[in-house]
Amino acid sequence: MGRAHGQKTRDRNKASLPQVPKNMKSDGLDVEFNRELADHDDLEAMARSKAADERAKSRRK
Repeated sequence: MGRAHGQKTRDRNKASLPQVPKNMKSDGLDVEFNRELADHDDLEAMARSKAADERAKSRRK
């Protein structure tokens, strides 16, 4: 028996791993956000996120 015979089982699990369907993946956006119920920390986090998005967009160009 050659060397490759003992290594075949190593890659056998890769083909059987489940894949997440596209309709079950989350885009990371919170759709239940309510601005009236947001506190100061939420608003500050939104402002920081928006500023970071703008910096990332300006670097891409």
